[in-house]
This record gives sequence, C-alpha cells and structure tokens, in this order.
Amino acid sequence: MTQLVSDIRILDNLLALNLNVSLWSARRKMSQEDLGGAELPPEDLASLGSKRIADPENLKVFGTLKARAFNYLDRHGVRFMSGWAIPEERAGEIVQELLNIRTEFQKEKEAFLANYDQNVQAWIEKHHQWGEIIRNSLVGPDYVRARMEFRWQLYKVAPLEQHIDNTAVLEAGLAEEVQGLGGTLFDEVAKSADDIWRRVYHGKTEVTHKALSPLRTLHAKLTGLSFVEPHVAPVADIVQSALLRMPKKGNITGTDLLLLQGLVCLLKDSTALVGHAQKVIEGYGPAFVLDALLAGPDIIHEPDGLAGQMDGTMDGNMDDEPILPEIPVADSALPHPAIPSLGLW
Repeated sequence: MTQLVSDIRILDNLLALNLNVSLWSARRKMSQEDLGGAELPPEDLASLGSKRIADPENLKVFGTLKARAFNYLDRHGVRFMSGWAIPEERAGEIVQELLNIRTEFQKEKEAFLANYDQNVQAWIEKHHQWGEIIRNSLVGPDYVRARMEFRWQLYKVAPLEQHIDNTAVLEAGLAEEVQGLGGTLFDEVAKSADDIWRRVYHGKTEVTHKALSPLRTLHAKLTGLSFVEPHVAPVADIVQSALLRMPKKGNITGTDLLLLQGLVCLLKDSTALVGHAQKVIEGYGPAFVLDALLAGPDIIHEPDGLAGQMDGTMDGNMDDEPILPEIPVADSALPHPAIPSLGLW
C-alpha cells in the first residue's frame, strides 16, 4: 500500500479547533445513609452507584446539541490532537455554525434553569417513595449553571523550531501528529462510507436523489482538506465525476446505481481507494477509475424476493457488496494531470 505521510507544511493551510461541551448529568453519588444504614461491603471491594436528582428527559436536548456540533466538525474537519483540524479558508463558516449551536444551547440552558425548582419537585413527586434521598443531594441552579458550558478554542499550530534544549525541538511530537493526518482522513472517509452504505445503498435496486446528499457532504470534506495529502484531491475528483454522471431527474437505477454502489464500497476500502487515487495521479483520470468499477464482476446481486421492501426500494443480503476490480494498466502512457498541490509536493 502507498504510504500516507502528510507534510508539516500543511499547517500553513489549517487551523486547530478544540470544542469543550460540558453537560450536567443530574447524578449524585449514593451514600450509606440513602440505604438506611444497611451494612455494606468495604470500599476497596465495592462502591455504591449513583442516583438521579432530576428528570433526564429534560436534559436530552443538551446531548443532542453536543452531538450536532461534533457531527458538524466531523463533516468539515479531520480529528487532530485533542480536537479537529479544519481548513483555514472555511474557518468563518464553521465558527458561525458553532455560534448558532451555542445560541441554541444557551437558550435551552436558560429555559431549563428557569424551571429547575419545579422540575426537581416534579421528579421528587414522581419518585415520592424515594423523595428523601433525592432531597438529601439537591444542588442549586447556580451549581448546575456552572457545569453547563459550550465553548471552543480556534488557534494556529506551528512547529517548535528553536529552543535552548535541542531535545525539546527533536521530541516535540507535532511532526508525528501531522504526518498521520492523511491516514486519519482516509480512515474517517472509510467509516463514513460504511455508514452511507448501510443507511442508503445496501441492497437497493433504486434510490432517489436524496441518496446523493451524503456523497456530496463527503466530497465537500475532501475538497476542503485536499491539501492534507496528495491522494485526497484525486479521491474528491473521483467522487465528483461520479456525481456528475447521475441523471438530473428521476430515481437512480441500473448502471447509475451500480456505479454509486461501487464508489461507496471503494470509499470503504482505504487500501483500494489510495491505489485508485494513485492511478489518477499517474494520469489515468477519474473516468478511467469509474469505468473500471463498472467493469468489475457482479457489482450487486438481485434480492431474492420482495421481503424488506420499503419506501420504493428493496433490501438485499447484507453481504451484497461490489467486488472491487483491479485497475488495468493502460496500453500507452497518459499525460499527468495538474493536481493542485499548494506547494506541498
């Protein structure tokens, strides 16, 4: 497999973003008094669990908003150190979306705190038999407020180039983190493609244009991070070329669907994906790769019956995945394409 090593100079084109979302769990540690002084095993043998002092249903919205922020950053960035690396040119729109989520978080937080006392009382009444152990552990709204935060830090990363102790420079660790970014990105692409396959394309004989949406999202991520490693831009080109082949109207069936299914399964396989991207770098072009996918044997199998039909599509066997073909070597040398490198290779 082609070795994926990102150049330290990619730091010139990215920013690091660390997201801190703190949630209040409404849990407090159980005490021996809560159990009426019952004899318990020693602490080095066992420990008591926790109790909820507020209804967890009232807190679900905060977990949803946290997940929304994480998913957004995963769609536009790549995991890096304790957070994400994002394209510097997209920092404005990414921060704006975080601002939107934070505004919603703050609104829900204030609404929760405004009704905090009433909600706690309702929780006690719901569990009136255990009301005393809830009251013994209650905390005030100011305590809760301090434990619910939505904030981030956006910063530029630069290598340590000089220090009085040269060991600090040689063992700074940043170069290793940066070198692994390309591999991390392709791993994330494979994970996303696996999810897309299961949710959208697995076993289908017909899909709507909505099935293109997750591929467009993945293409946008690859395009924004194309400077991370030389094979990223060719993969983005392959995805874009496949999308351009799709019909403008109507459901997607037949050869068009087979092409998309082959593409998604290629994206799931990092080793094969890098190999196909290398062919683009060598001058064979995205169309050559896509035609090779269609030429592969038995892209999908027809489902055995109508069982599992839903929303106008049919599900096949879970193992019905395209068999990725080897890309043939062209008879004559082709010109090498001009892939933007931003001066990195």
